[in-house]
Amino acid sequence: MSRTVREDKPRAWQRMLSGRRLDLIDPSPLDIEIEDIAHGLARVARWNGQTLGNHAFSVAQHCLLGEDIYCRQVRSAETSGQLAALLHDAPEYVIGDMISPFKAVIGGDYKALEFRLLAATHIRFGLPAELPKRETGNIKKADRTAAFFEAVGLAGFAPDEATRLFGRPGTIDREDVAALLEPWPAAKAQKAYLRRFTSLLPAD
Repeated sequence: MSRTVREDKPRAWQRMLSGRRLDLIDPSPLDIEIEDIAHGLARVARWNGQTLGNHAFSVAQHCLLGEDIYCRQVRSAETSGQLAALLHDAPEYVIGDMISPFKAVIGGDYKALEFRLLAATHIRFGLPAELPKRETGNIKKADRTAAFFEAVGLAGFAPDEATRLFGRPGTIDREDVAALLEPWPAAKAQKAYLRRFTSLLPAD
């Protein structure tokens, strides 16, 4: 006769398609796989899905856009910085994409969870758990520029409103990143994310 095993406290882990069991409270770098990240991010919608197009604009595509912008803004960018930019929203493959207003409501607990997951991801792929402040600032700048283009091009924001929220995009023009603003099917976004990740790995 089978018996159901009950845990003493609420489950705080998620089973991944790779078979890994990722603990959200104490994530181990050993339980993080890029295939799980790419699969998850390609299926998480930015802007709560409130975007134009036949497909959701995924977090995977946002990360590709952000990393492209980072490379345009940081001309002497090292490969490690590019990789960090590509992975900047990696925790969302397991916790989803919370819009900024909701993050503000939840407060510090969400940010602490997000930081632990990102730190474990960095360690898994050979980056420091916490990036230097200058690098973090450069990635955040690229992230906000990406958000500006997404807001105006996909999410129905007026340019003035997007500028107030995310700042001006500087010298980068929408045409520079237009190809990355066309929402893709999940499978295409997943493959593109994995392809870019692989291109940033050190050569053997």
